[in-house]
Amino acid sequence: MKTKLFILLSLIIITGCEDSDKLAYETFNFSSEKCANCPEVSISFPKCTTATKISETINTSIQEEIISQLNYEDEIETNSIEKAANTFKEKFTEFSQKFPDETVSWEATIKGSVLYEDMNTITIELNTYIFTGGAHGYTSITYLNFDKKKSTELENWELFKDKDLFLAFLETKFKIQENIPQDKSINSTGFMFENDTFHLPENIGFTKKGLQFIYNPYEVASYVDGPVTITIPYNQINSYLSVKTKN
Repeated sequence: MKTKLFILLSLIIITGCEDSDKLAYETFNFSSEKCANCPEVSISFPKCTTATKISETINTSIQEEIISQLNYEDEIETNSIEKAANTFKEKFTEFSQKFPDETVSWEATIKGSVLYEDMNTITIELNTYIFTGGAHGYTSITYLNFDKKKSTELENWELFKDKDLFLAFLETKFKIQENIPQDKSINSTGFMFENDTFHLPENIGFTKKGLQFIYNPYEVASYVDGPVTITIPYNQINSYLSVKTKN
C-alpha cells in the first residue's frame, strides 16, 4: 500500500513539474461578418496570456504570420488581423468587379495550436487553407519555433550546430524514406528540388516524436502529391541540435 501511494505521489509531482514548464494560453477567435457573396475568413490560435517577454514574442510572431498569409500583396501594410481580413475582402471585391463572370467566393481558414512545449522550446503550428479561385485552394502548414529562455523566435538555421553537416544527414534519411537510391540525384524519382539540390524545408517543428520537416505543396513536389513530411526521432538527431529538448 505504501509503495502504491509513493508511486502515485511521484506521478503527481512529475505531472506538476511538467505543467509548470508550460505557459498559459487562451484561444483567439476571429470570423468575418456574414454577408452575401463575401469571402469567409475564420481564424483561431492560442494567444499566450502569461505575463512574460516570451509571450509578447509568440503573440507578435503569430499575428505577423497570419497577416502575411491573408495579405498576399506586400505593398499593402496592415498591423492587425482584423485589418488584414478586411483587405482580403477588398481584394475579393476588386476581383469580382473586374471578372464578374468568374466570381467564386474566396475563403481563408487558419487554425493554430501549440504543437510542442518544454522548458526550453515552443513550436506553434498554423494550418492554413486559402481559396481565391481556380481549380482548388491552397493548404499549408507553418511552424513557428521559440526559445523560451531567450524570449526569441528561432530561425531554421539556428536549430543546428552545423547546418551543412546536418543537411547531408537529412538527405540520406529523406532518400531512404522516399526510396531514392543514395547514388542518384534528389530529383531522380520525380521530386522538384531547385537545381536538383537537396535543401531544408521552410517549415521545421518540434514534436513529441521528433523534429519534423514538412515540404508544403509546390515546395518540392506537385500539388496533387500533397505535403512531404519526414520526422527524425530525437535519439538520432540530438547530436546535431543546438537547441536541447527534454525528450
